[in-house]
Amino acid sequence: MSKSSSSSESRAPDPGLLWQKPGVETDARIMRFLAGDDVVLDREFFLHDIEASRAHVEGLARIGVVTSGESDAIARELDRLAEDFSSGAFVLDAQYEDGHSAIEARLTARLGEAGRKVHAGRSRNDQILVATRLWLKARLSALHALCIDVAKVCLERAVADVLPMPGYTHLQRAVVSSTAMWYAGYAESFIDNAQRALDTRAWIDTNPLGTAAGYGVNLALDREHTTRALGFARMQVSPIYAQLSRGKFEMAALDALGTVLLDLRRLAWDLSLFTTAEFGFVHLPSEYTTGSSIMPNKRNPDVVELMRASYASVAAGRTEIEQLLSLPSGYQRDLQFSKGGLCHGFTRGMAALELLPDLLARMQWNAAAMRAAIDPAMYATDVAIEAAVAGVPFRDAYKQAAAAADEAGRGRTPEQSLAARTSPGAAADLCLDELRVRWEKLKNT
Repeated sequence: MSKSSSSSESRAPDPGLLWQKPGVETDARIMRFLAGDDVVLDREFFLHDIEASRAHVEGLARIGVVTSGESDAIARELDRLAEDFSSGAFVLDAQYEDGHSAIEARLTARLGEAGRKVHAGRSRNDQILVATRLWLKARLSALHALCIDVAKVCLERAVADVLPMPGYTHLQRAVVSSTAMWYAGYAESFIDNAQRALDTRAWIDTNPLGTAAGYGVNLALDREHTTRALGFARMQVSPIYAQLSRGKFEMAALDALGTVLLDLRRLAWDLSLFTTAEFGFVHLPSEYTTGSSIMPNKRNPDVVELMRASYASVAAGRTEIEQLLSLPSGYQRDLQFSKGGLCHGFTRGMAALELLPDLLARMQWNAAAMRAAIDPAMYATDVAIEAAVAGVPFRDAYKQAAAAADEAGRGRTPEQSLAARTSPGAAADLCLDELRVRWEKLKNT
């Protein structure tokens, strides 16, 4: 396989292929196809792979497969490898078949025989499983924190910005609404999204290390130790299920992210409409817009549009993994391709979400434009309900209000309409205290 020009300090001697048999020739084209972009994608998981290797070696020492001295030496070298990788002194590239072989090659180069003992009792199958679960636990924790941040901004602005605006159904003006109602809606949505991120993390929080290639090994591995050392909530018991779960837990994580991105897509659609000259309801911070390459008069909401588009990457990643899972039990190499969709979906989705709290905190509403867009017919529902309260059957009240819709708003103001909307959660009773209680509970989880 090709070698890059990284400094020799980052290099171990050529490790070859872990599975290579004597006398069997390798074809460079086939090797390129087999490797694909696996070693590049493994950079995402590498620190977690190192962490799991440390726990595995500690477990081997507990059952006498390596000595305590060897375990300590391996742990020190793993710490140095993590530092070198983080600083850029060690480069994970095409010299290696994947991240797993890179770890073993480095340990062997530095420690000799002790390094060659590290793979006893494990397979690259449970290595990637445990590294992926650790990686996803971290990503889902970050997703939870971002949802909490978005909900916080929305709750704060639901109090600070109580401005009348049109409420729409079918993109047609419907009833009087408010910016506070808009923020409250997204606040509750992202509170639910934060809960789902936690629930998905809890479901994924199980340790597959020690299941090897899917059938266990003839060693009394201390799997309870590795479970505790790696911070997992429980042990994944069945080696066969460890392999059956591949794809399932990645899709579950992408589903949790996708739920958030669907809300972001709708929010971005709102802002895309509200920033047009035809609406003119919202002004975005200048950093969130770009100019046209040909039209000097233009400022485009490109950031919002790419936020809207980001769900596509998450959905594509999930679909790619789902399409790989038409497989029998046991490991199949098809599953190598699951890394790409998972990494791409989370990278793009999280990048979009990271921008959202600041955007929501700094965008500005155009109160005059929103008030001007509230036409008299938008009070017709108020008129119909008031008549129903007075004893008129609602269907009769509905017909009367429809017949005189253009006159419905005579003498009425948006503030009066909002103040009369007293059903729980509506404009006059947003139940923000209840939402804050839920937010506080999740924030501290």
